Amino acid sequence: MRHTLTHTCLISALLGAGGAARADAGLAAFGTAPWLSDVEVIGQPDAIGNRTSASQGVIAGAQLQAQALARPADVLEQIPGMVVTQHSGDGKANQYFLRGINLDHGSDFATTVNGVPVNMPSHAHGQGYSDLNFLLPELLQRVNYSKGPYLAEQGDFSSAGSADFVYRTRLAQPLVDLTVGQYGYRRALSAGSAQVGDDLHLLGAVEMLNHDGPWRVAEGLRKRNALLTLSGGSGAHGWSTSLMLYNARWTSTDQVPQRLIDAGSYQGQAFGRFDALDASDGASTSRNSWSGQWHDRNAQEATQLSWYAMRYDLDLYSNFTYQTASNGNGNSDQFAQRDQRTVYGGKASRAWVMDAQSTTPTVNTLGLQVRQDLIRVGLFDSAQRRLTLPVRDDLVRQQQVGIYGQNDTHWLDTVRTVLGLRVDQYTAHVDSRLQAENSGVSSSVKASPKLSLILGPWAQTEVFVNTGRGFHSNDARGTTARVDPRTGAGVEPVPGLVSSRGEEVGLRTQATTHWQTALSLWRLRFDSELVYLGDTGTTEASRPSQRKGLEWSNHWSPSDSFWLDASMAWTQPRYSDASPEGNAIPNAVHKVAHLTATVRQLGPWSASWGLRYIGPAALSPDARVLSGSNISSNLRVTRRMNTNMDVSLDVLNVANRKNNDIQYLYASQVATEAVPVTDSHVHPSEPRSFRLSTRIRF
Repeated sequence: MRHTLTHTCLISALLGAGGAARADAGLAAFGTAPWLSDVEVIGQPDAIGNRTSASQGVIAGAQLQAQALARPADVLEQIPGMVVTQHSGDGKANQYFLRGINLDHGSDFATTVNGVPVNMPSHAHGQGYSDLNFLLPELLQRVNYSKGPYLAEQGDFSSAGSADFVYRTRLAQPLVDLTVGQYGYRRALSAGSAQVGDDLHLLGAVEMLNHDGPWRVAEGLRKRNALLTLSGGSGAHGWSTSLMLYNARWTSTDQVPQRLIDAGSYQGQAFGRFDALDASDGASTSRNSWSGQWHDRNAQEATQLSWYAMRYDLDLYSNFTYQTASNGNGNSDQFAQRDQRTVYGGKASRAWVMDAQSTTPTVNTLGLQVRQDLIRVGLFDSAQRRLTLPVRDDLVRQQQVGIYGQNDTHWLDTVRTVLGLRVDQYTAHVDSRLQAENSGVSSSVKASPKLSLILGPWAQTEVFVNTGRGFHSNDARGTTARVDPRTGAGVEPVPGLVSSRGEEVGLRTQATTHWQTALSLWRLRFDSELVYLGDTGTTEASRPSQRKGLEWSNHWSPSDSFWLDASMAWTQPRYSDASPEGNAIPNAVHKVAHLTATVRQLGPWSASWGLRYIGPAALSPDARVLSGSNISSNLRVTRRMNTNMDVSLDVLNVANRKNNDIQYLYASQVATEAVPVTDSHVHPSEPRSFRLSTRIRF
């Protein structure tokens, strides 16, 4: 079995044995370095000795290549306990769930692709909006992930966890992927790399995708994507710069009332799971960025610098309640959300080893992170994608600066501590073009201490104790709001930064050569779950909450050609205050399980089968209505025709189960109803579908 040359191995070779070896393990604890050479990893890399918590890990690129993926963000489901669904068109950011939190479109889970942050603060549709549809899974070298607020380098949106998608900078061979499938699915990907001069490598990739889906109103997703990366140097001293270009448009397939599905008809016509009530819902978006990184490291120290500049646009038309309003829109509840922004940012860090030959070697790290968003963000009433009434129209200048320090000390061969402190400053300037009272300046400062104790390894087993504070930012418009944009009633502004607190006790072991397992018991508390409602232009003051749970993940690889991954997560999510309406947190999933079996290179054949279970969730605080459970499975079978050609068959939703990707409980009104009706609203999972792919290497 081939393994990545990890940070630990590299520094161990340079520093030597004994106390210095303990120091390199401390340096490795800051995460797998993004500048490592492109080396194929089969199965799970050995995590013993270079993690800060039991719930931290790495997903290898080869592991992702073996899976059948319905959409790019599905790679996140390789993180134990993570769920990815969709409640609208496939061009929209996905719905994410982790550790009993309905992350909506990305709040409290931070994502970074190729060094560029994905989450959008003060976004038109939702705080932390994280659209991963531009991701190219075939180019992923690995995904570094963590959970909980225990790492000093992780800032906004990372209370529940984070994922860093690391792209390759070179490919062994150029390739072309061609895929055809049911429901108008067509995808083409071309990628390759070449050496330019003596020390430069150029990698390029282009993707085109069309998909209509099973919906009565064709989704019409049209996606165009490109990546260009120039890199030079080595794993010790090097740099890279990347240009990423992406745009997409689609017709939304928003959730529909369960009562119409049960009736089977609406206005004299058949109505089913894949129908829509407003065929004009939809969107277009673009995301273009230029980024770069530079690194320099030796036996005693490591320095990293990275930067990015991005231009982002979204025009989104949605209608979730259909016809409850009488607002001159032809009795349509459709609304438009527009987000246009330019983003600049970067980060720098320096780590150095102190007293490498002493009995208590130490690694210190200092880091700086900055980000500025220049945004024009708006909410409008609309009908048939025609704007009828402005609700909010704001110019926002938002800046976040974070500094952090971390100390990693090996007190003994089997005792290590990681102590961190992070300080973040949030500043927002809001110029409301419609309500002058909602203009203003707000600022907030938050300190977030972290502490981890790592005991071991003994017999390839480690024990972790973690505690720390984190935070998430609120939408800038909510921090300066004084009046409700629709009613004119007075409202109270909300804080810019809201604290979270997490604790975790975990164990990770590789007690046998072929089996790795991790177990963690955790708790996460939020002072408040304030949510800016982009649909209404107001801030919803939610209640303080507490979530606690247990996670268990396993990786078994008895041979180079077979591995089995199994994970289970149990969570108890509750509001932590007393209220007569109940303490259940709506849409907070309690149970999640994944099982994936992969056979690799058994003669010319390879295959992977994945099974996912999502348990019921309360849809209201009194838990009187629950969502249905969701069980789905995907299959990929690949045959190598020759050294340069593979053919793969993907079967999505193998058992053709009638699952719902999402389920909500709220009031809506259709044309045949005199008053709004509180009901479940569902977005169905797609039925069983087949996709046939050919990969040609040159």
